[in-house]
Amino acid sequence: MTISDPDRRLLLEVARRSIRHGLDQGRPLSVDPNDFPDTLRPAAATFVTLEDRAGLRGCIGRLEATRPLVEDVADNAYSAAFRDPRFPPLREDEWAGGLDVHISVLTSPEPLSVANEEDLLALLRAGKDGLILEEGRHHATFLPSVWESLPRPAEFLAHLKLKAGLPPGYWSPELRFFRYGSENFGDSG
Repeated sequence: MTISDPDRRLLLEVARRSIRHGLDQGRPLSVDPNDFPDTLRPAAATFVTLEDRAGLRGCIGRLEATRPLVEDVADNAYSAAFRDPRFPPLREDEWAGGLDVHISVLTSPEPLSVANEEDLLALLRAGKDGLILEEGRHHATFLPSVWESLPRPAEFLAHLKLKAGLPPGYWSPELRFFRYGSENFGDSG
């Protein structure tokens, strides 16, 4: 999916309006996909990431496309601001101080067939792949943008395991991996 510049601007506006609505009303902005261009109505999986001067301030999304793109962005923007368990809910003074809003529109996850960690590391495309790890109750994902802070595949994978609640050197034949790409865009607030 390639998103035009006007659609990117509109999605960023919807994300910001949903956060503002959350500050004012305590709930996400309700959007009717029929009020938006056809290009923003197909089901899409997105993540919305918020950053302040100190770095990450919230990041929430979905890995599966279950609702219209514009709806997914509105809900994930609200959730990144108010429901990310790593952070307290966004305060008015933080919003007024300026937040960068980034949207990632994901491609469908593709299963990776690997026998061991070496196979997986050889398949990873640094800087390009998002990665999902699943095993029982353990699951985590890193967006492709995480490669900026963890550029080496072994380091990227070790941190993903930690995020999933597993030791960095852990391996099991039960581990499942999926990769995906993303189209990323954002603005500064």
